Amino acid sequence: MKIQGFVITFALFFFIGFVQAQDNYSAPRTEWDKPDLRGVWNFSSVIPLQRPAFFGDKQYLTEEEITALANQTEAGFEAINNIGVGGYDTFWLEMGENGDNRTSLIIYPENGRFPETQEGVPVQVGGLGPDEPGVRPVRMVVGGIAKDGPEDRGLSERCIIGFNSGPPFTPNLYNNNIQIFQNKNTAVIMTEMIHDARIIPIESKKSLDDDIRLWTGDSRGYWDGDTLVVETRNFNRFTQSFGVFGSSEDKLLTERFTRVGLYTVEYEFTVEDPSTFQDKIVAMVPMSKVDGQLYEYACHEGNYGMVNILRGERMSERREAENSQ
Repeated sequence: MKIQGFVITFALFFFIGFVQAQDNYSAPRTEWDKPDLRGVWNFSSVIPLQRPAFFGDKQYLTEEEITALANQTEAGFEAINNIGVGGYDTFWLEMGENGDNRTSLIIYPENGRFPETQEGVPVQVGGLGPDEPGVRPVRMVVGGIAKDGPEDRGLSERCIIGFNSGPPFTPNLYNNNIQIFQNKNTAVIMTEMIHDARIIPIESKKSLDDDIRLWTGDSRGYWDGDTLVVETRNFNRFTQSFGVFGSSEDKLLTERFTRVGLYTVEYEFTVEDPSTFQDKIVAMVPMSKVDGQLYEYACHEGNYGMVNILRGERMSERREAENSQ
C-alpha cells in the first residue's frame, strides 16, 4: 500500500474535526467591495479524497462512529512509524483537523468515488516504491518509469509541479498551504509547494489561444455573488487529468472560493474532462486561515538529487556491464 493512501485513510480514523460556517456570516470586504480572501490558507484534511469502499453509500458519520473508528488507529500509525528508510513517519506528516463528518472530499458522483474512465486512458500511479513500467511522457508527480534521463522521473522530482500544488488543491503529506493576493482586477494564488504563483485576471473575457498550453493552465476569474470563481483551461498534455488518470489536455477546471467564516474558506472544485472520465468530479475542501506566512520550499534547490539519481544509475549499469564480461 502506498504511503499517501495509507496516511489519509488512517488519518480519517484518528480524528474528524468539525468546520462549520457561521450563521449569517458576512465576509470582510476589500476596498473594491469584494469578499476579502487575502492571507495564508491551509487545506490539510483528515477526510479522504475518495470514500473508502467499506462505507458504501454512507455519506456522513455519526459522532459514535467517529469515536469507534478512532479506537482502531493505533496499528495503522505504528505501521507508518515503522516504514524504515525511504519514507516519513507521522512526525513529518500534516494530517490536520480540517473537515466535517463526511466520508469523502468528493461530493459528486454521489458514491464519493472517481467516475468510470474512458477506454484506453493511460494510468500512472507512481509513489515512493520501485519504478513502474511505462513510456514517456511521465505525468505522475512522484516516482518514475526509469532513470535514463530526467524525463523518466515524476514532475515533482523534476521541480516542475509540486505533488499537492494543483490546481486543483487536494490534501497530501505536508505543505498544504496557499497564499491569496487580491486587487481590483487580479487575484494571485501562490502555493507553498515549489512556490508557484498563478496569476488570475478577473472579469477578463480574453483567454489564450488554444495552441498556447501551460503546465497549470490558463486561469480566468469572475465573481458569482460572494464567491470567486476561477475557470482554468489550456493545460498541456504533460500532466495528469486528475488522480492517476489520463492527460489534462482537454480538461476544464472550475474552482470556487467562498469565505464562510472568520477563519474558513469553502473551496469547491469541479473537474470536467470527457477525454478521461465519463462524468464530472466535484469535491469540497475546507481551508483554514493560518496566522503566519509562507516559507520557501527549497527541498529541491539546485536539484542535486536528480543528478545523483542519474549518476547512481550510470554507476549501476557500469558495474553490471563489468560483471557480465
